Parts: sequence; C-alpha cells; structure tokens
Amino acid sequence: MRRRAALAALAALGIAGAARADGPATYTVVLRGGRIEPARLEVPAGQRIKFVVRNEGPGPCEFENLELRVEKVLAPGASSFVVIAPLRPGSYRFIDEFHPDTGRLELIAK
Repeated sequence: MRRRAALAALAALGIAGAARADGPATYTVVLRGGRIEPARLEVPAGQRIKFVVRNEGPGPCEFENLELRVEKVLAPGASSFVVIAPLRPGSYRFIDEFHPDTGRLELIAK
C-alpha cells in the first residue's frame, strides 16, 4: 500500500513539473509611436501562446483582436501580458485601437 502511495506521489510531482516546463511559447510585442513591433509574427498552431505587451510610446495604446476576444489597454511605459488559446492555422490581425491605420500586427499560426 505504501508503495502505491509513493508511486502516486512521484507521478503527481512529474505531472506538475511537466506542466511548468510546457508553458506557452512567449513573444514580446512593443507598441511605440502608433506602430506594433513586430508587424508580422509566426507562431505554432495548436499551442497556447503568451504575448508580453509593452507600451513604449508617449500615449496610451490598446492591443486588441476582437475575433480572439483579446483587449489590453496600456498607459505609457506600462507592460502586461495576454495568453491566447491554441489557434487554428491561419492569419489573425491585431491592432492598436488608438492607431488603427498604422498599428497592426499580422499573426500567422502554422
């Protein structure tokens, strides 16, 4: 009985360790001067991804994609993050709502 409990405890530790090691792929996105950098980004399809979003511009910005229900408003100098569920292969457009004509990021899931 003790052996089963010990094996179960070891298995649980292994699962917890794997979850930490298999965290989402992380990408940094910078909003500055009405632009989003990078303007194009390829990510793996079928996996969670994490964006670290930084506003390095002099005014507020809003990083968003309505289809994916992502919306993050940042004050000047602020940073935050968003985690996105696994994506199907395809193209997804993010914008800076305050600069929709120039602040764009094309996300390609492959």
